[in-house]
Amino acid sequence: MPGVNIQDLVGGHVAGHTLQQPFYCDPDVFSLDRERVLDRLWHLAGHVSRIPAAGDYFLFRICGEEIIIVRGRDGNIHAHYNVCRHRGSRVCPDYGLHACRIKVLDGLIFVSLAGEPAGLDEMIRDCRNYLSFHGIENAKIARRLELPTRANWKLVVENFIECYHCIPAHPEYCSVHSELKLLAAGAGVGTGPEAACLDYAVELNAWKKQVEALGHPCQEGEFDHGAGMVRMPIKEGFLTESQDGRPVSTLMGKFREYDGGVTYVAFNYLNYLLASNDHAVILRFTPISELVTDVEAIWLVDADAREGVDYVPERVSWVWDVTLKQDAVITENNQAGILSSHYQPGPYSEQEVMNCEFTRWYLDKLSEPA
Repeated sequence: MPGVNIQDLVGGHVAGHTLQQPFYCDPDVFSLDRERVLDRLWHLAGHVSRIPAAGDYFLFRICGEEIIIVRGRDGNIHAHYNVCRHRGSRVCPDYGLHACRIKVLDGLIFVSLAGEPAGLDEMIRDCRNYLSFHGIENAKIARRLELPTRANWKLVVENFIECYHCIPAHPEYCSVHSELKLLAAGAGVGTGPEAACLDYAVELNAWKKQVEALGHPCQEGEFDHGAGMVRMPIKEGFLTESQDGRPVSTLMGKFREYDGGVTYVAFNYLNYLLASNDHAVILRFTPISELVTDVEAIWLVDADAREGVDYVPERVSWVWDVTLKQDAVITENNQAGILSSHYQPGPYSEQEVMNCEFTRWYLDKLSEPA
């Protein structure tokens, strides 16, 4: 790679520190990111309810590629690169285009740019019963928010996976969550200050007993390379993740009463689903270039819920709408600082364990052979 010696960059990384400047802004590094990391992942592109009828389609942009996701006459969903086989120009959706790898699981559409991507079914096997319980397949889109963010994808990920900044930066998000959970979260469940972790464990176990009595699932899943699942309580007295804790739509899936919990599913470091009892939100962080990441939120409600009667989109989306907009400002400011000639990698705090794990995962992937 001209201008960048990736072996020197990887070898020069100091464990427990942020990455060197080129990792966050160099186009050659981003090209290698795509080749060895991003192309090999399954990316969550959207929900099937966005294209209900034959011929319906939407465009999914990632790493300089434009993918047409379309529902065919056979009722199945297909993905094609938006490149004419003859002249290479962008075209309208048509058959005969280069196919892109696609899978639809529980109403969620995943695509991969790799010729031989990792097995998706195995990766999310442990969370399939939760997706089913929440009724994700039988949901519809209540609202979408796109936030093109002027920051490298790794900065967007690092900001999202740690809650060290939540209390000072996200008062709205914190207002609907247990203070003990926020203190214990730090860099992830169970890794915050010791006293807060012990107190939160008591709170969590008490909630789990109530949930089990209702017959709702509440087991925790193992997190492996950014993928995993966990259920946890919101704030005491709150039924759902909303501004006042009151319902914002009709119950989804198999829920027959509220349990005051939220299910957190991470498909990988770039794609998430957060599901309360009466709504859910898909969060995707899609790399576009070395300095641009497309952040999208897709809020889901039950397919039979009636807008203006059972739900109001602004109430459904309030928590994550304001939080993601705050995060966009934080990450863009972070990127601006890293572009400074005076930037130097700094140490992660003890409450940023997940950031350290992400950095190790990323560098390991980058070091793998093509």
